[in-house]
Amino acid sequence: MALTGRTALLAALGSLPVGIWGAGWAGILAVNAPLALACACDFALAAPVRRLGLTRSGDTSARLGDPADITLTVTNPSRRPLRAHLRDAWPPSSWQPGTETEASRHHLTVPPGERRRITTRLRPTRRGDHHTDRITIRSYGPLGLLSRQGTHRVPWTVRVLPAFTSRKHLPSKLARLRELDGRTSVLTRGEGTEFDSLREYVPGDDTRSIDWRATARHSSVAVRTWRPERDRHILLVLDTGRTSAGRVGDAPRLDASMDAALLLAALASRAGDRVDLLAYDRRVRALVQGRTARDVLPSLVNAMATLEPELVETNARGLTATALRTAPRRSLIVLMTTLDAAPVEEGLLPVLPQLTQRHTVLVASVADPHIAQMAASRGNAEAVYEAAAAAQAQTERHRTADQLRRHGVTVVDATPEQLAPALADAYLALKAAGRL
Repeated sequence: MALTGRTALLAALGSLPVGIWGAGWAGILAVNAPLALACACDFALAAPVRRLGLTRSGDTSARLGDPADITLTVTNPSRRPLRAHLRDAWPPSSWQPGTETEASRHHLTVPPGERRRITTRLRPTRRGDHHTDRITIRSYGPLGLLSRQGTHRVPWTVRVLPAFTSRKHLPSKLARLRELDGRTSVLTRGEGTEFDSLREYVPGDDTRSIDWRATARHSSVAVRTWRPERDRHILLVLDTGRTSAGRVGDAPRLDASMDAALLLAALASRAGDRVDLLAYDRRVRALVQGRTARDVLPSLVNAMATLEPELVETNARGLTATALRTAPRRSLIVLMTTLDAAPVEEGLLPVLPQLTQRHTVLVASVADPHIAQMAASRGNAEAVYEAAAAAQAQTERHRTADQLRRHGVTVVDATPEQLAPALADAYLALKAAGRL
């Protein structure tokens, strides 16, 4: 039982002449008999809370930044109408800052034997699984003097998926892929090629590619064109160690890496390549293998949703061994990691030859745009010192990238906004060069 603000006001007004504030609410109600009777009747007419039936329905997943609507059905089996305030509690990261109070609280009225639905709209600010907490219901009588209060647990989980903001670049990258397929179609015979189309013969074409039957049906010489063999294998490797926890802007580096990996996966699957995912620091955090082109992107998004950076140093030898087991035949291995000197020189470089002798390796890293801003700052002594420190950091980063390139590794180093399209461009460049 809980006293409402209305009851407090009436009790105070009725008890002031008696002057027994020190006796507490029991004393006030004992003196103010009419108020006590009204409160007792009001409490008796309030619908019981614990007998209510509650069920959930609605969204089970949503992209980061998009809303998720969860519907709660409240059934009132009693003979008294339910007049209630309800709080549907979720973790703080399920709401935009400052909106939780308004979004999680509802007022509802349910006649006897009926049900009503209310909708709680979540706007999550973090990836991962968001689990509901308890539901608190405060049921009022018709006078609003006293209330019954109780809690229920109705489990529900909403999985918040990566935002995939780089999907806006996909149409332009697919257009470049189609142009690339047209330019790199080869005129050849034999197994291991995919027939594309017929076109008119031009001087310099291989005469063995002439289609004599098609030529007989047309007034010009026709040659067969073939697509380069498809079904290449791409392994996306996410380094989830401590360096991926560093924040660039409002998000960890890992989030930018995942966004770039999703764009590359979408592009490669459209190109007919097989895409797998490995997330690793000192053990496997996620592994996606053997998905079809239709299923690969949903599988990757679902696997990435619960990934979080681990505050441990990545085991480069373990990562390399796991990548080699995951990609037994020649593949493109895209390693999303840091270009900081110490982790690369002490961890990655000693084991890199094991990867490069069997696979094409591409290293993608998230650069901090604030470093470039610091390097360009001038005007006072503090700004000059900041510029010097930023220039030193950039020099070390470039030196690390050059060391990787000397091992035959393609390096992509870009800010979070530019990493995804830059990685897609690097993939297309490798395809144009015939390295895939």
